Amino acid sequence: MLICKYARSLIITGSAFIMGLSCNSIRTEVPVTEIDASVKRPNIIWIVGENLNLDLGIYGAENVSTPNLDSLGENGVRYTHVFSTSPVCAPSRSAFMTGMYQTSTDTHNMRSHREDDYRLPDGVRPLTHRLGDVGYYTANITNIGDRIVGTGKLDLNFVNEGPLYDSEDWSTLKSNQPFFAMINTPEIEYDIYDRKTASKKRVEWVGEREHPQIATSENVIVPPYYPDHEITRQELARYYNSISGMDIRVGWVLDQILKDGLADNTVIIFFGDNGRLDARGIHWCWDTGLRVPMIIYWPDNMDAPPQYKPGTVNDEVISLLDLTATTLQIAGIPRPLSMQSRVFLGEHADPPRTYAFSARDRIDETVSRIRSVREKKYHYLRNYMPEQGFASLNRYKEKCFAVKPLMRELHAQGKLTGAAAELMEPLPYEQLYDTESDPHEIYNLAESDNPEHREALQRLRAALDTWIAETGDQGEWLEPEEIIIPFEKEMDEWFGTPEWYMKKAE
Repeated sequence: MLICKYARSLIITGSAFIMGLSCNSIRTEVPVTEIDASVKRPNIIWIVGENLNLDLGIYGAENVSTPNLDSLGENGVRYTHVFSTSPVCAPSRSAFMTGMYQTSTDTHNMRSHREDDYRLPDGVRPLTHRLGDVGYYTANITNIGDRIVGTGKLDLNFVNEGPLYDSEDWSTLKSNQPFFAMINTPEIEYDIYDRKTASKKRVEWVGEREHPQIATSENVIVPPYYPDHEITRQELARYYNSISGMDIRVGWVLDQILKDGLADNTVIIFFGDNGRLDARGIHWCWDTGLRVPMIIYWPDNMDAPPQYKPGTVNDEVISLLDLTATTLQIAGIPRPLSMQSRVFLGEHADPPRTYAFSARDRIDETVSRIRSVREKKYHYLRNYMPEQGFASLNRYKEKCFAVKPLMRELHAQGKLTGAAAELMEPLPYEQLYDTESDPHEIYNLAESDNPEHREALQRLRAALDTWIAETGDQGEWLEPEEIIIPFEKEMDEWFGTPEWYMKKAE
């Protein structure tokens, strides 16, 4: 009898929490076939921002112009403690599109299962399929008329579940209500998908030449873990200007909702898929890689959930995973019993979270394993491969993130100091940060003698251990080498291999 990783996880943990994650040979969940026409279901639009932290004007960011998202937040609810389950897109999206941790469903490695016969485990289904069961029309929007508003991005680590959307055409929405539409903004991203990045001197950002030039190398503030250098400042400015460019596209979407008469029955949710597109952000489990904005707007003439108070700020700890069950709740669909996502809005909302859990595994050709647990104040990280730190090779980052080769050069010259120099060293096995007094997560408190710090360390260690066991964390089993080697070849062709690494390999 074949025992797959999911079944082995059940044997190890004995946890009913992950029942349903058995081998893929049996698919037992029966979809809803009878639709209750009496249930009033709102339209739902997800606007997904790529790769950003709380870097909008309404969150207090400077040198950005985000009037459209600021207005949405002023008239909706702005969430301040939302954390993605992964610091990179495909695992994060695989989680919030199913309501299951990517580490439970074997979708935790970046761009995995694209060419094999992998299927989601028993009882795990894409969100859009569940919405379609009760009559929702689903769309992954790319254009509104001649304007590009979305990329149509999927980037999921499952590809054999059948079509996920009915359309990509905005014009079909009005006549197909209720609808669920996702819009993945082209910003904030490097312009790399022509696969010619290796030959470029510097990689531009998507839409860079049209972005409002509000941030400059003179007015940005350099985080303490980077060298205060012109290259660093230029790239930070381009990041902020990309956010301003994204907001313009969001404005086009919000304007069209009004023009089409959809504003009175459409719930709008804006959020980031993972953290900031900079060298210490995306790919890493510090807050810069995990903390994302989320704004929810509820139409005035629709009965709002009791937790929704327009114009307010919500500082509860929320995992981006919880967006799945909450979206189902908005659509009038009960959360499946085996789903790990929690409901944070509605009459039947779950108790607020104490912890948000996140994980980083292989990204492209770079093998690593990091686990993170975040509460309101403290953040604990466990680095299972401390040698795979910031300075490790990732060809995408070496080519696109100009600060990384800069830091290598300065480090070799002995010109890096403080947090920037420490970033070039192997990671400690454990890290603990007080994010209130140390928002940049510079001072590791894992070896502090302060009783409060020791208590937080023990508490978060135990919380992480429990989560790993209860959710059947698949990251314990690394992929075989034959899966990783093709990524090394592909990344070399796409981004090139830096000279320092080639010399090291000789």
